[in-house]
Amino acid sequence: MKFIDNVDKDKFINFFNNFPYSHFLQSYAWGCAMEETRGKKAKYVGLEDENGNLVAASLLLEKKLPFGYKYYYASRGYLIDFSNFELLKEFTLKLKEFMKKNKAIYLKINPEIMYQEIDSDGNRIENSKNNIEIYNNLIKLGYIHQSFVKLYENNEPRYTFRRYFNQYNSVEEINKSISKTFMQTVHRSFSYNIKINFNSNVDSFFELNKSNALKDNFIQYSDKFYKSLYKYGKKYNNVLVFDASINGKELYEETLKNYKLLESDFKNNKISKKQLADSKDRLKRLEKDLEVFKDYKDKENITICSLINGIANNMMWTMYIGNNKLGEYLFAVNRIYYETILYCFKNNYKFLDLYGTVGDPKTTYKNLGGLHAYKKKYGDTYIEFIGEFDLINMPIIYKVLPIFLNIYRKIYRKIKK
Repeated sequence: MKFIDNVDKDKFINFFNNFPYSHFLQSYAWGCAMEETRGKKAKYVGLEDENGNLVAASLLLEKKLPFGYKYYYASRGYLIDFSNFELLKEFTLKLKEFMKKNKAIYLKINPEIMYQEIDSDGNRIENSKNNIEIYNNLIKLGYIHQSFVKLYENNEPRYTFRRYFNQYNSVEEINKSISKTFMQTVHRSFSYNIKINFNSNVDSFFELNKSNALKDNFIQYSDKFYKSLYKYGKKYNNVLVFDASINGKELYEETLKNYKLLESDFKNNKISKKQLADSKDRLKRLEKDLEVFKDYKDKENITICSLINGIANNMMWTMYIGNNKLGEYLFAVNRIYYETILYCFKNNYKFLDLYGTVGDPKTTYKNLGGLHAYKKKYGDTYIEFIGEFDLINMPIIYKVLPIFLNIYRKIYRKIKK
């Protein structure tokens, strides 16, 4: 077989689009966005058979280091059948040669392969399906496993919630599978005239995402990154942006109208004893609504929530979400996730992946425990992935690299000052 260190763009995209286990983070679009905004060179490599057909491929993100060194990262692994040991062995050997040729210290991968089936607490289910053989084969081929982390310690989360749609025959079945408390907020959102756009853009995403990054204590990417991701994602059919919007003026006026009608009913003794308690609660809620809505009464089309989804063939990952205070108040986040679930079901997607959770549901680290509990309400299958592996080319430099980089960054910061 022949190793190709610069796979033709169209050939790579065609292979990606026809590979059954493609991942958005291995797409040509993701490589373009990372190269344009994150300082990483995108390399597209592959393995061809005797007929010139690709049998394996990978996006490698190249990070340059001082003195001409570099390392590679294959986010979510290679586009390869990991269960085919001989093919994996051949590709690994060719990658080692490629690394030596390019002065690469190591190559990191984190395949999106289930390690073992787990219960709701993250514990292994006895006598269930697993891919421990693939794990052992990677070790046999020289890959170094980076431990079974439970949180977000490494590059990509090792756990996720994923909803597979082949087990549902109707929307009603899906609704029943979702947490009742989650569905209550979704039903509440329908009392407002929220409009869902399934073909939106990222013009307002950066501002909407600020509050989420602050609340969950995560680093927010730049506006340039989201726009670049959208540009290439749309070009190569790897991104869909859904948003929720509302007419602030109509929202305030309708609420004010309902408040005055109910207030008039109270003044004119039109509320029966049976309705009294509920009517009082409704009046208080309308008062609170008016207080919140008054800041938006002069605005018409307001985007209150936006969700960026990564796409690979008939699979979807909810990558990034943002909302403002009004969106939070109107339960727009819950609504847009719910609409995304229905969109995937109606458009015959294989699954919707909620892109990351923790392996320790009881963790108090950052807001990860709360994030897990939230995703669990509308998630489906709880999945543990196989984890990160490093393929090392320069063992000595690999060991001292973390110390060296720490010293280098300190010196660089001083020079910059």
